[in-house]
Formats: sequence, structure tokens, C-alpha cells
Amino acid sequence: MDRREFIKKSAMATAAGVVMASPIGSVLAQEDHTATRKMKVLLINGSPRKAGNTFLALTEAAHQLEKNGIDTEIIQIGTQAIHGCVACNHCSQTGRCVFDDDMCNTVIDKMAQSDAIIVGSPTYYGQPNGTVLNLVQRLCYAASHVMQNKPASAVAVCRRGGASAVYQTMLMPFQMLNMPVVTSQYWNIVYGRTEGEAALDAEGLQTMRTMADNMAFLLKKIHAGGNPQYPQREPHQATSFIK
Repeated sequence: MDRREFIKKSAMATAAGVVMASPIGSVLAQEDHTATRKMKVLLINGSPRKAGNTFLALTEAAHQLEKNGIDTEIIQIGTQAIHGCVACNHCSQTGRCVFDDDMCNTVIDKMAQSDAIIVGSPTYYGQPNGTVLNLVQRLCYAASHVMQNKPASAVAVCRRGGASAVYQTMLMPFQMLNMPVVTSQYWNIVYGRTEGEAALDAEGLQTMRTMADNMAFLLKKIHAGGNPQYPQREPHQATSFIK
């Protein structure tokens, strides 16, 4: 099964509430427990600085989600190495990445038990941290079956400029997986250079809280009947003009 076929079948199964008879199906079965557990948002801190401004911004959002009755977990990328995707397509058969010596498969497991995701990154030369890009690309490639339909958002942190490009870049994978993008009163950008300086960005922190309120509102609407209700979708149709 190639990647396009895998994504198509995963999306159809998720939309119809069908559990596939495969290793991927077992993960889908695990996540259908929203009627008996609190909703949860997974937040990924793409900064190597454990207590830096990206962590501060994500923590502001997490606290606001908790006020709305939503559980949260922040995962720290830190300074560990994370592989880039090598397009081996092993994951199309297993739903897991072939590299099992970094945090990617752990994040896949956590995402299977979460109802939404927020990814934060500092701005490096107008781009997200390369390490968090590696993780998100592999997560979306290997685990589209646990990403489909779940609300998603991104947070960019910078000293001065380039954050809008970081924000847009991090949202693009989610837009390919039918994931509702959660917005705020402004682009999800927080300003600060030295550790803790983002606490002075009153508007940026308010933007984080508003994003969290919007995400909580959307999650409660999706899960209003107990189990999540997603749109019915057509089978995926891929068109390539390179023949």
C-alpha cells in the first residue's frame, strides 16, 4: 500500500467511525474513549530551551485549556536529536515510524490518546526549529490515522521578525489532514528574546488564552454527543499532472 492509498483508507475509516483490522486499527480503537475520559490537548514545545519563551507561551495556553476543563500535556523537544523522514514507507504498513530511537513513536502514542494538538517553535532564520519540523513531518506521515479531524494550532515565538512564516509553515501539514485549524484574535505569535521576556508581551499572552478558549469551544462542540462527530467525506482523489 502506498502513502496516498494509506491516507485515503485512514481518512475514510476515521470519518465513518470504522476500526480497521490492522495494527493501525488497534490505535483507532484506543482513541474512541472520549465518553469516559476528559478531553486532552497535546502541546509540543519545539524549543531546546526547557523554560524559554516558547514554553511560556504554551504554558499560558495550557492553563487556559485547564480552566475550560481540558487536560493538557506539554512535551519538550529539548536538545535530543530527532531523525528526518527518509521516505521508506515502512509506516504505511505499521502506523509507526521505522526509527524507534527518538521520541516520534512516543508522540504518536500520546496523540492517539489526545483530541487536539498545539505545536510551538522559536523562529530560526524565518523558519521553525528544524528538530520540531522533523518530528511533525514524521508524525503526520506515519500517523495520519491518529491526526485526522483533530483540531490543531501552532505558536511562533520570535525576537522581532520572521514569526509569520514560522506560523504558516507549521500549520500546513495539519491542513492536509482535515484538521480544523484553531485561530485566535491575531496570529499566534508571542514576542521575546531572553528567557521569560515573553511575559512582557501582554497581547501575545492574551492571544494564547483566546486560542485556548477557541480550541476548548470547538472540542466541546465536536464531543457534545460523547464520541467525536466528524464530517462524512468523499474518498480521496489524487491528481498528478506529471505524466
